[in-house]
Amino acid sequence: MTTILLAGLGAVGTRAARQLADTPGLDRLLLVDRDAERTAMVAEALGDRTDALDWADGAPPLSGVDAVASALGGGIDPVLADRALDHGVAFASVADDTRVLHDLLARDNDARAHGVAIAAGCGLAPGLADVLARHAAGAFETVDEIHVARAGAAGPACSASMRRARHDHALEWRDGQLIASRRRVGAELVWFPDPIGALECELVANGVELLAASFTGVARVSVRYAEPPEERPLLRWLRPVPNNSGWGAARVEVWGTRGRTRETIVYGVIEQTSTAAGTVLAVTTAALAGLLDVLTPERPVGAHGLATLVEPIPFLAELASRGVRAAVFEGVPVAT
Repeated sequence: MTTILLAGLGAVGTRAARQLADTPGLDRLLLVDRDAERTAMVAEALGDRTDALDWADGAPPLSGVDAVASALGGGIDPVLADRALDHGVAFASVADDTRVLHDLLARDNDARAHGVAIAAGCGLAPGLADVLARHAAGAFETVDEIHVARAGAAGPACSASMRRARHDHALEWRDGQLIASRRRVGAELVWFPDPIGALECELVANGVELLAASFTGVARVSVRYAEPPEERPLLRWLRPVPNNSGWGAARVEVWGTRGRTRETIVYGVIEQTSTAAGTVLAVTTAALAGLLDVLTPERPVGAHGLATLVEPIPFLAELASRGVRAAVFEGVPVAT
């Protein structure tokens, strides 16, 4: 009997719940959220195999659970990951905050000792973007640069996280080390497919450590975020930012060599941000619970990003079957 616990039922969590409920082989889906009324409503909508649990101070019961998915965001994810490890249960998180990602990766030794995996950054970017980078890397003999750009947010909490990232210290991977900057770095105009269009994207720290850890020998890694779709009231009259009805996009640019030739591959994805992130979280968690065959053959234990945990082709095929599709991006590559 396969049981998955999903914590957090915001925009991303609700869509992850739907995807998990529709996954063949899942016997029981447990839902928990700070909002008990929301939890009960979602559980009722998803049918008999879904149960609502009490929040109980953020400590849901994990007895009999095969995998835990967190769409809570914020600093609670490392605490929930520790509870999962104590029960020998795999854990997947959609959080993209740099500190949370770092804390999850810091649990690598504990996860290995318990023989389970922690999947960090299971959203749009980090998350799907990392898998696309791994897919592109497979076409090269060596990979030396990876550059990711992301637009769109899944809801207020996600917008707040992106806004913090754009105002926090930027971080890049250069020649084997993380380079931090205390100054705001100039924006770069990045072209995304319609209805997103061209947006100014600034360097952030989010996801850089995950990518650098996943690609041995890569010389440069950067991640850029566009401004979240919500307007900032004080600047609304100066520079309005369109909402775009929840659309999000990721652009992944990978530079590498084949023979004596240095080339680039650019992939892109455009989807409702909450749909993309929720689907990635659901597919990852279902795989950790043994319901989907999309993990790497060695089924690694420890704390990793998706570029290390999953096989790109079956993972992307599973996403495509659920309506989230990526494609070769017909854009102009830019090596920053």
